[in-house]
Amino acid sequence: MPRESGQKVVATNRKARHDYHIEDVYECGLVLTGTEVKALRAGRASLVDGFASIEYGEAYLENVHIPEYTQGTWNNHAMRRKRKMLLNKQEILKLAREVKESGYTLIPLSIYFKDGRAKVEIALARGKREYDKRQTLKEQQDTREAARAVATKGKEW
Repeated sequence: MPRESGQKVVATNRKARHDYHIEDVYECGLVLTGTEVKALRAGRASLVDGFASIEYGEAYLENVHIPEYTQGTWNNHAMRRKRKMLLNKQEILKLAREVKESGYTLIPLSIYFKDGRAKVEIALARGKREYDKRQTLKEQQDTREAARAVATKGKEW
């Protein structure tokens, strides 16, 4: 059986870019059980309420919903358990310092398979205020309208 190659996205957190200012993005490995991997390969996961924390020099992904594997037996996993993330020691220390001192938070952006291994993309982010969200939406609408105007202008010629 050939090894997997490429990247297959399982779940993305689309609301994260709306609710947070993304400062830095990290790719982490995940420590998973067998039924969790099988549920992810079936494309089932939700990052909506997920966040990452750093405790005792280790990084954990919390509150991410990976539903039970349907063909799993008595050894199925807990759906919202704390999962360990694999990062370098320097990255963990940097993230811990930023979260503690600067008021940042760690949020998952996506879970995917890269060359057959489960990875999570986490972001060092700062929460947006309500007026920041409105300003971002206005900028997106303005660029959309400008692109639409350019496209219709080209069709008139």
